[in-house]
Amino acid sequence: MGLVDFLEKNMLSCQWKELGLECTGCGLQRSVIHILRAEFTEALAVYPAIYTLILMFAFLGIHLKFNFAKGAQVLKWLFVLNISIIIVHYISKFI
Repeated sequence: MGLVDFLEKNMLSCQWKELGLECTGCGLQRSVIHILRAEFTEALAVYPAIYTLILMFAFLGIHLKFNFAKGAQVLKWLFVLNISIIIVHYISKFI
């Protein structure tokens, strides 16, 4: 059993979905699985913020190591970008 198979069989359940509601994180786990399978366009389709989230967390790790002068500002803008993408994607589910 590989990592992808393990993740597919042990996905966390969404409490919002169990209540019949959409949530802003729906699709994130499936998107990660698509990336691990090298299905990059499918990952983007399932959760549009996946690549900007990866970028933000990668930059955060590098910034924590090297302490860039404007690193905090870059992280704030990446955070705003991610929140914007997530909100637009969430709203588009209802349109």
